[in-house]
Formats: sequence, structure tokens, C-alpha cells
Amino acid sequence: MATVSPVIEDPSVQGALADRITAEVLARVDIQQIVDETVNALAAQGLPPRAVDRLRDLSGPLAEGARGFVSDKVHEAVASPTFVQAAQRSTEVVHEQLQTVLSGQSSAITIEGGSAVLDLAPFIDAAKQRLVASGFAAAARIPEIHPTVELFPASYLVQAQTAYRALDAAATWLPWFTLLILVGGVLLARRRRRAVIAIGIGVMGVMVLLAVALLVARGLLVASVAEQAAAPAAAIFDTVVRFLRIALRTLFLVGLIVALGAFLVGPAQAAVRLRAALSHMIDRLRRGGVRRRLQDGPVGPWVHEHRTALRTGLVLLAGLVVIFLDRPSGGDILAVALTLVVLLGAIEFLNQPRSPGGAAAHIGG
Repeated sequence: MATVSPVIEDPSVQGALADRITAEVLARVDIQQIVDETVNALAAQGLPPRAVDRLRDLSGPLAEGARGFVSDKVHEAVASPTFVQAAQRSTEVVHEQLQTVLSGQSSAITIEGGSAVLDLAPFIDAAKQRLVASGFAAAARIPEIHPTVELFPASYLVQAQTAYRALDAAATWLPWFTLLILVGGVLLARRRRRAVIAIGIGVMGVMVLLAVALLVARGLLVASVAEQAAAPAAAIFDTVVRFLRIALRTLFLVGLIVALGAFLVGPAQAAVRLRAALSHMIDRLRRGGVRRRLQDGPVGPWVHEHRTALRTGLVLLAGLVVIFLDRPSGGDILAVALTLVVLLGAIEFLNQPRSPGGAAAHIGG
């Protein structure tokens, strides 16, 4: 629902739906016949023949104006909050049906001519009510109809059911299994730091490949439809895959942070210089009586004694925060990484062994 609901709010999608609904309405309301009957009724009431002839000459423009009125009202209806709500209700129904069908529990999805189709009846009913409310009483003559929009070939349904069952079974364990493989690879590697860098770069590369694949798929989709449907098709594709694109950017940033972090703790000259500069900066913050108070007090020695456990705990905590975030964005990952860096800096700032004089006083006390 979160993925698909915004589709109906896209102007190009609304325009395509409005055009289709207008065509369905006009196919069942013969406006030209209504105009001709009106002119004949006026003639039967004694309207002068000359006036009747003028009206007959204007019957075409009058009918065309009525068609334009219907089109305008349908476009207004499609863009209205009422129509959007009706579309979202329809999406809920389709989602429930798809979920039921894909899980193999029902066959509620309509199959026509070898295709799975979407029923437009709720949309047409909303447009019908809007037209009647606007004074176009002829719309009340529209019977209950169920035109459809093709969704996908029915032959895909069996493949989709198989994929759905496989993904549903793997969804809970696949992320943890992947993480276990990565951790195991690092633990078994001879050079673990390089293995971590390789994992980070590998994740970044895979995300780039998937992003390129999405671009290719979008191009193929747009090229496979009619020109007038290209904009709605592109809008629908962009809306449906937007969470996937966010995930790709997020995982790319995760890979970058992992690779960069592993590089910065290594023996490379640039990493050594950067660590020395940061250490010097923190050391300058401890100038004066701050260093002595940390050494003589309980905090500095305690942090010094437990510094490895504290650093490890912070890194693990940051990892858990990322894992349990609901749809984390790149900004969320960056915020977690920056917070981790600040907290590690705070540990380094507080990390002070007890001074010899302080230790003697502590023992004597």
C-alpha cells in the first residue's frame, strides 16, 4: 500500500485514467442522440422552423461541447480527493486479492483472455456521481459496467506464485544468513581488514549494478508501451521502485562506510596520518587541568581499562540500530555513522590511565 498508493496521485497517471474513463462514459451515453432528441422535442413544441434549422446546424458543436464538459468533469473527478480515496480502496482490494492468489489460497484475481485485469467499476462510479452532481443528469443512465485494464499476462501468475512462496519463506532468514556469510568470510580470511574492505567495495559495486539494471528495465518498459502511455508507465515504475532505490542508496552508503572505516584503521600512510591528526586534536582538548582531573578521577581510568569493550559495544550497537531501522535512508545511515564517530571520539577523550601519584593515593586510601 505504501508503495502503490501514490501512483494515483501522479498527474500523468490521472490523465491516462481520465481519458479512459471519459471514453467509457461517452461510449454509453450518446450525446449526439440526446441533442437531436432535444431539438426534435423543441420542434414538436411549436418552435419556428427557422430556429429549429439553426439548432440542427448547431447540434454538432453542442454535442462536442457536451463531450468537452464530460471530459473536464471526469478529469476534475479523477484529481479530486474522493476519487483518490476510491482508488486507494481499490488498491487495498487488489492487494488483498493478489496476496490471496499469490499465496495459493484463492483465485479472486479476474483473468480475461489470458491476462490478469483490474476492474475500473469503482473509478467509473466515482466519475458518474461527480457528473450527476455537476448537473449532467444523463450520466445517471450509465449502467453498472466493469471495463478492465490489463495488468499482466496470466501465464506469469504461476511463476509469481512460485516466487512469492520462495520469497515468503526466505524473507525472515535471508538477511541474517547473508550477514552470517559475510561475518564468516571475514573471520576465515587471513587478512581480515582487507576482507572487510573488499566486502564494503563489493556491496557498493552490487548496488551500482542493480541501479543500472533498474534504469535499463525502466527504459525497456517505456519503450514497450504506446507513446501516449509512456509517461504514465514511467511514473508508475518510478513510484513502485522508489523504496528499492532508497535501499540501494542506503546499502551503497553502508558499503562505503564499512570500507572507509576498515581502511582508516589500517596501516596505510594516509590512515596513519589522519589518526595522528585526530589524536593530536583530542589531546589538545585535554590540555591544562582536564587531563589531570581525568587521570585522578574515576572516569578516565575506568574508560581506559574498558576501552576495547566500549568501542566494540558502540560498533555493535550502531550495527543493531541500522539493522532494526524501518526502511533506513542514506541520511539515517549517515547520522548513525556520525554519531558513532562522535561517541568513539568521546571515549578517546575520556581514555586516560591513572597517574602514578593518583594510583598511590588510591592505594593508600
